[in-house]
Parts: sequence; C-alpha cells; structure tokens
Amino acid sequence: MSNLETSSDEFACAAGPTDGVEVLRPREVPLGGPRAMRVRRTLPQRERSLIGAWCFVDHYGPQDQGRDGGMDVPPHPHTGLQTATWLFSGLVEHRDSAGVHALVRPGELNLMTAGAGICHSEVSVEPQSAPILHGVQLWVALPDSARFTDRAFHHFAPEPVSLSGGSALVFLGALAGHHSPVPSFTPLLGAQLDLDPRQELALDVDPAFEHGVLCDRGAVGLGGITLSIGELGYQGPGRTVLVLRNAGDAPARLLLLGGPPFGEELVLWWNFIGRSHEEIVKFRREWHDGDTRFGEVRGYRGRLDRLPAPPLPPVRLRPRRAGGR
Repeated sequence: MSNLETSSDEFACAAGPTDGVEVLRPREVPLGGPRAMRVRRTLPQRERSLIGAWCFVDHYGPQDQGRDGGMDVPPHPHTGLQTATWLFSGLVEHRDSAGVHALVRPGELNLMTAGAGICHSEVSVEPQSAPILHGVQLWVALPDSARFTDRAFHHFAPEPVSLSGGSALVFLGALAGHHSPVPSFTPLLGAQLDLDPRQELALDVDPAFEHGVLCDRGAVGLGGITLSIGELGYQGPGRTVLVLRNAGDAPARLLLLGGPPFGEELVLWWNFIGRSHEEIVKFRREWHDGDTRFGEVRGYRGRLDRLPAPPLPPVRLRPRRAGGR
C-alpha cells in the first residue's frame, strides 16, 4: 500500500524509550480516489516510529465496498523495505514490477521485498465476490546490509495454532512452538491472535524483542491497559512472557508484532526509506523520471498509470532524536 498523503512528513526512525506500556492511537488517513478509502495509521508517529523493524502500520475496514468504495492504489514505488499484506476479509489483486501477479486472500501472508527499488499496484476485487474489505498493511525496514537486495515476493498460508484461551496464525517468525518458513532480514514476529471471551493468554516471548499489539476486534488487555479497536499497545524488551486478556463477552482479535530494537537510524518519506536527505531526493527524482530502478507494473487498469510523488518539504530532511520525536 502507498502513503497517499499529499503533504508527506519525513520520519527519522529509531527505537525510543522502552519502559512501561505505551498506547499509540491511530490517525485517519485518506487513500484517495472518488470515494476516498480511509485507513487508521498507528506507525510511524512522533512518539514512536519503530517496533523492531516494523515501521508502518495501516489498519482498514471493515468496509462495504459496494456502498463505500474499495481499494485502488495505482503503481507506486518503494525502496529499502518490505510490504506485508494481511487480510481478515476481502480480496486484493497485487501486481508488481518483478512480474508477480497475485491474489491476496484472508489469513495468507503476502510479503514483497522492494530492496533497491520496486513498484506495485493494489486493487480490491469486485464487491460481488468479496464485499467487505478488512485488513492491515505493514512495512518492514531493511537493514543497511540488505536494503539494496533484489526484488522478491513470498506467499505463506499458516495453519491455525490452538492455544489455551484462543488460537494463532503465525505468519512471520516463531510463536507457541510454530515457525513461519518465510525468511526475514532481521528477527521478526508477526501473528494474528484470536482470543475467546473473558480469557487470558500468556505467551512465551523472546526477551530481546519489543512487541506491539494492534487491537482489531473487541477489547484487548495488555499490561493493565485495555486497547480499543485500532489502538496499538507497545511493550519494550526484557519480558519473557506476554500476557493478553480479552476483557469482553465476545471474541477478540489482534495482531502481535515484534523484533529486537532496530539499531539503525533511517529516514522514511512518502514510500521511500533511505539514510539521508540526498538519498530521498534521488529516489523521488528517479521515480519522477521513470528510471529503471523501479521497473514497470503490467496489467494494471485503474484511475492513474502511476502515482506521482508529492512535493518535497521546503526544508532538509534530517534525523530527529530517538523515538521519532
């Protein structure tokens, strides 16, 4: 998914304070189009820009496409990151300049590696076959050693894991004795957890990881705080057990994200991740000029041939201090 904000702030991303529990509340962002699909964005923020290498979280739906319109994101570029698409309902057609044409289905991970540069489009399918669109788009920052790697695409459909008080779908990393075969460039955890009503779930976790809990449905308790739908709860490293509670009388659902604190500072502007102002300016110019860095998406038939980059801000893109403040 693209960042379609017409005035795009830069974020100099680094790990922030890790004591206690932080609650990151989403802001609504329009994704453009005649009926402007809106998403709830919780990363990056001024308060915190990274959880492990996870650097971007957009949460959207449930949205009735027949009534409210769906997703139509024209070809747009990325550098220095991976995109992870996870649906709860609906279907999305993915096309990219590596030649991949895939249908994104609920409960199946689609992980695209941009590396040195890629472009892709995302379009929800006809409402008659999948009227309700509901999911999450995530970005993973690539470390300096891998950020100019080749384009790639991985698909994985995890089997449900039965837990005492709920179930899990582990799509990246390892949890509850189950491991995803999808490779990552830094240690990562990504899983959907479904909690039964009024149940508590205690999970063994890597104490080197920081964790984020995105509440998708119900009310989810984390460290004495109850998360509402769309809120992202953060806990820093040092814990060997993560305790989650469903505070309601109906099932709850969440995404659990994790990884060791990302040790590199980086600059995130629009759809690019770089390490300096000069790199971002270069990436933007190359996209504007149709450089071969990004390639070409074939088969997209939508409202625009390609998404133009917004104007750069009238100041130098520079790092902010740790935590994104």
